[in-house]
Amino acid sequence: MNQDNKSGFTLIELMLAMTFIAVLLVAIAVTTIQISAIYNKGITLREVNQAGRAISDELQRSISSAVPFDVTPSVDDSPATAGSKYVVRDGGGRLCLGRYTYVWNYGRSITGGGGAAPLLNKYNNGEAVRFAKVTDPSGSLCADPTLAINRADASEMLTSGDRDLVVHDMTVVSGAADTTTGQAMYAISIVIGTNDSEQLTTNDRSCQPPADGAGKEDYCSVNQFDIIARAGNKSGSDK
Repeated sequence: MNQDNKSGFTLIELMLAMTFIAVLLVAIAVTTIQISAIYNKGITLREVNQAGRAISDELQRSISSAVPFDVTPSVDDSPATAGSKYVVRDGGGRLCLGRYTYVWNYGRSITGGGGAAPLLNKYNNGEAVRFAKVTDPSGSLCADPTLAINRADASEMLTSGDRDLVVHDMTVVSGAADTTTGQAMYAISIVIGTNDSEQLTTNDRSCQPPADGAGKEDYCSVNQFDIIARAGNKSGSDK
């Protein structure tokens, strides 16, 4: 009598195979999540750095084509002091550089959270300014900080988008003037980053450590850009 000897997987072998497949799938999922987080973090860093470089280059070009200017801060709601080209408020600032004026609001003021300073800069349609280049050859926006920004005259250099980029801090300081060449040095420090308050430290100058974050650490980035620029001859004219 012939008998077929058939063999198959035992229950233990099937369980081991299924366990191996499950572990493999979990490993693939974890790796995919980590790769996605690294990719998103890289995109966020790139956007912040690109925006910072673009604004730094823009300010350097404008300052180099301007005559030396007064940056004694105008820090109240009254008109700026005579000759001052720099307006400072808790919610933002303005810098007048000849043909163009640069205006900005800080991230917390745009968000409007508790304790945030009021917006300094609004467009004439009521929208909040982020960081804009405005055609303003008369410098009227610094002479009267209460003036609204004409949207048609402004070009935004920061966009909300997926990363919601904003200015968190900006300072302008003048250095020693060269009496021989009629030139003056200026140091500008600007902090640019994402605007998710849950991810930022209390001073908005850095992101919280991942362990303390709220789950979107890869979408948070803050960087400080320091600029040194030299204004043109005193005998020149604003461009």
